[in-house]
Formats: sequence, C-alpha cells, structure tokens
Amino acid sequence: MRASHGRKPTARKAFPEKRRASEAASDDVALLYGVHTVREALLAGKREFLALYATENALPRIAEAASRAGLEPRLIDARELTRRLGEEAVHQGLLLEACPLPQLALDEIETKSGLVLALDQITDPHNVGAMLRSAAAFAVDATIVTERHGPQFSGVLAKAASGALEHVPVVNVVNLARSLEHLSRQGYWLVGLDSEGETDLEEAPLRAPVALVLGAEGKGLRRLTRERCDLVARLDMPGPIKSLNVSNACAVALSVLRRRIATLEPKRKKAPPGGEPDGA
Repeated sequence: MRASHGRKPTARKAFPEKRRASEAASDDVALLYGVHTVREALLAGKREFLALYATENALPRIAEAASRAGLEPRLIDARELTRRLGEEAVHQGLLLEACPLPQLALDEIETKSGLVLALDQITDPHNVGAMLRSAAAFAVDATIVTERHGPQFSGVLAKAASGALEHVPVVNVVNLARSLEHLSRQGYWLVGLDSEGETDLEEAPLRAPVALVLGAEGKGLRRLTRERCDLVARLDMPGPIKSLNVSNACAVALSVLRRRIATLEPKRKKAPPGGEPDGA
C-alpha cells in the first residue's frame, strides 16, 4: 500500500469481503492498533507494512508518520474497526496491518546495556506487553521467550507494549533451560526472580552482563529454569503486601538492576573448553 506523500487518504471499502470471515492476526500478519503502537511501528520502519486504516478523527494523529512511511491511510468507520478487532480492543481509530518483525537468534543479541530479560512461559498478553514496555524504558538488549506457551506478538500484547515491540528485540527459543546455559557460557549472570528467593535483589551478588529470568504468575520459575540460574532473588517489600503482579515486579527489578549494573565493571564468566552454543 505504498503511495506518494502528496495524495490524500481516500474512503473505500475497508476490508474486502473475501477477508471478512473472523480474520485475526496470524504468523504472517500482525494487527497493530492504538495511537502509540501504530505510530512507533511507522516511525521505526522495521516491518513491511500492508495496510493502514484510520478514522477521520484519528487520521491527524498519525498523518506525518504515515507520510514518512510512504503509506496512504484508508478511511474507515470506527464501528467497522470494532467489528474487526472486537469490542474489547481499544483501537483509538487506528489499525495497521504489517508483517511480523524479523526474528532474532540467541547468538545475535548485542550486549549494549548489559541486561536481557527471559520469560519462562509467561502467556498473558497484558503482562508480556507491559514487561516489554518496561524493557524498552530500561534499555534491555533483548527479551527471550519460549516458542511453546508463549504469547502472540500482535493485537492486545502490542497495544499493551505501547510501541515497545519496535525497540526491544524478541528472541523465540525452543528450550529456555538450554538457552540460559548458552547465555551463561557467554558470560551472563543469570538472576531468577521469585517472592521466595534466597536474597534481596538489592543485596544479591551481581556481575554484568545480567539476564533477569521471570516465571508465570502462579507457576513461577520451572525447576530446570531455576536450576540454571546463578541465584534466585526476591524483592523485599516494606508494606503489608509482599508480592507484586509479574509485570510490576519486572519493572521494579529492571530498575534495581539497571542502577546496580551502572556501578559494575563487566566481568564475564569463563566459557568451558570447547563450549559451543546449544541449539534453541
């Protein structure tokens, strides 16, 4: 849907009839909605864009970004967007159809800030989206997720992330325990987070770079994941409530680690003889 920058958006049939039957995001198409999510995707330019739909009221909010991306927005009625996305979707009059972001391999993580995030089968899209937003705010180098029991990086999750998907690389792995072993061989200090952890994160032994590992609410860290961690820390809370929602705990932990990493000199652990990356 590339267009010249000078053309005005045109009103046309928004969704062709052949695509109306309960069309949802797939592995080939990501549905991004909401002002911040759509604008960040357009400005980042890391995806291939397929189509941009906007209500008349919402159009001015992304007109400049759309022009820079070379996209001609299609005018659409808000009720049609709601029909497409569902009553629960807070679309703010905008929908961008795009290809998924390019996949990043574990070996391709660039250690810039010295901090990565690993999610152990956390599936709730609101939580994962909020965690990605925190990851972007604290300059996390990458977020590692499991292919199975992992969320879809579109729709609700993308809206909750508020554009963070465009700034934090996501790495899908088959086996998280093996992937943590690989990170360890690369010199990462693996810190699990659990309300029953053995030490306060503020006082825990630390070296950079760090991989913060979090488990799903209720289940927590799985046994093999926990065993791969160099330590499992907790967040000491001064108030009567001693545990937080996983996305809130993630934000607090990233803040603590970012502050503490800034005071550390990188100290990479030595790789074992012949240590090679393990698949996944």
